[in-house]
Amino acid sequence: MSVTLAQLTGPAYTRIYSYGAARGENAVPNDDLIGPIDSSDEWIRQRTGIITRARADKGTDAIDLATTAAAEAIEKSGVPADQVDLVIVATISNPKQTPSVSAIVADRVGANPAAAYDINAACAGYAYAIAQADALIKAGAARYALVIGTEKLSDVVDPTDRSISFLLGDGAGAALIGPSDTPGIAPAVWGSDGSKADAVGMNATLTEFRDGEAPWPTLRQEGQTVFRWAVWEMAKVAREALDKAGVEPSDIAAFIPHQANMRIIDEFAKQLKLPETTVIARDIETTGNTSAASIPLASHRLMAEHPELSGGLALQIGFGAGLVFAAQVVVLP
Repeated sequence: MSVTLAQLTGPAYTRIYSYGAARGENAVPNDDLIGPIDSSDEWIRQRTGIITRARADKGTDAIDLATTAAAEAIEKSGVPADQVDLVIVATISNPKQTPSVSAIVADRVGANPAAAYDINAACAGYAYAIAQADALIKAGAARYALVIGTEKLSDVVDPTDRSISFLLGDGAGAALIGPSDTPGIAPAVWGSDGSKADAVGMNATLTEFRDGEAPWPTLRQEGQTVFRWAVWEMAKVAREALDKAGVEPSDIAAFIPHQANMRIIDEFAKQLKLPETTVIARDIETTGNTSAASIPLASHRLMAEHPELSGGLALQIGFGAGLVFAAQVVVLP
């Protein structure tokens, strides 16, 4: 007698129910950082658009930031915490290799025994995690998913590095995702280019540090390489995401790119020929570049400042170390 294994089925569509956010406790102005890099407030503003960046206290870590953001997203969603059965955390700054940030956050917010795992896709991590949550809910593997991007990048900053040190901030953003009667998350366009792995990343390994062969590992980048790749190659990815969603640039109410650099954001918008009515997220001005946390943090602030965008379409795209990228169109909660 043959046995047929039972299969899961899920809803046809998903959507984002709510956002939550947490930023480092300290607003650090450019003047506090210019000494070690022999620079100026004007130079940093012109090259990056950053006025201040959020940085956390020494006793605050990426798990703490993620917990605060997750708790807000759950509260705003109206979904009881114990009904959240999937937690995905995107981060490059877990203070420990293991256990995962996601498992600890699930416990702290009352979502035990949710499935929980972390992913490392750098600045594209949140968009990767949104794609995964969407697919897993549709497959019936979960009903409500908490997606979090969280970073404490100040732990991996070399204050003398002119390529990236003044860009980085600390924070976490979260989104609660669940079933929907209509499509709320479009198919993702994602991928990687490992041939450019040296363009941005850590400058040493933990084992090299342990063995006294290198100082504490910190982030560094080849700025021009990243800029050109982001502006030219990622514009193609963004256009493909619009095509996959079946929409035109004129349909987009908000553009929420990874907050890498204001010059990249502005050039990006120009390449996409977005209409003047499209609201562009510029959270980088006062938060800085927070890697995996940047898109959800920017989304949270955008909705707070422009509640009229609720129900509109947003194009979001993340790109960073790997090199990796992911983009999708979502309906704003």
